[in-house]
Amino acid sequence: MLTTILIGFFSGLFARWVKPGAQRLGWIMTSLVGIGGAVLATFIGQALGWYEHGDRAGFLASVGGAVVLLILYEAIKPRPAPATLIAPSDGARR
Repeated sequence: MLTTILIGFFSGLFARWVKPGAQRLGWIMTSLVGIGGAVLATFIGQALGWYEHGDRAGFLASVGGAVVLLILYEAIKPRPAPATLIAPSDGARR
């Protein structure tokens, strides 16, 4: 279990490095994205016949799955509203 978490962390870090743009993720979310990427790559690889049942995806496939998850995460995460300046309505300067 600890090995899976460490591999997930490093594949998540590598995916963040490969994907352009700034991702504001902590180390826990980076690990979860990496572990999820490995699970996604394994599932897709087994569905396409690349892996037998019980085989796990390799590191590069895990990074690819993590990049896909990063793209999906950025697409669905809420973005903060842009700050707007509100002018005084009475026209007085302070």
